Amino acid sequence: MALGTWLVYLAAATGLALMPGPNGLLALTHGALYGRRITLFTICGGVLGFVLVLALSMFGIGAVLGASAQALTVMKWLGGAYLVWLGIQVWRSPPPALEVAPQRQRPRHGWSLFSQGFLSAVTNPKAVLFFVAFLPPFIDPHRDLVTQFVVMAATFAVIEFFVELLMTLLASSMRGWLHRSGKRFNQIFGAVFVLIGAGVTLGP
Repeated sequence: MALGTWLVYLAAATGLALMPGPNGLLALTHGALYGRRITLFTICGGVLGFVLVLALSMFGIGAVLGASAQALTVMKWLGGAYLVWLGIQVWRSPPPALEVAPQRQRPRHGWSLFSQGFLSAVTNPKAVLFFVAFLPPFIDPHRDLVTQFVVMAATFAVIEFFVELLMTLLASSMRGWLHRSGKRFNQIFGAVFVLIGAGVTLGP
């Protein structure tokens, strides 16, 4: 994977990880309920789930590329259109709603939290659609797909882990901030995804 392509992917993956989604909000909720240490199980489960979804999406894309030399161009157009649509939906969506009891609850078993994080990632159909739209611009059909997957998966896993960990550490203040500024936050990231989608569709 070329360094320039990786740097663009790094920036895009960071934006994706920072956008509040089911797993980030789950880590935020568990951090407020059970504390930062046991919430590491939630985070690790979510990261593993995302790596699995990314693998299924990327190797599915690879299979399509093997069947048609023009498939990548078509997938970039479809992916770009989906990202524009998703950006509009994010822009219009209300602030994330978090219902967390004010008192700290008794910690649950780590495996239970791990499975919640994992299932939250792999059972979200939007995650598969997003990765199918998100990955094609960064795939080089002339390079080894497995090597590209390892680089992309490792990059995304590290970013997602630290973003969810940060949300866990700042659980109390993040809840208040999302309540006050969540709408503007959604508008910013909605605009970012529209720009990425337009760039993918109109770029070379």
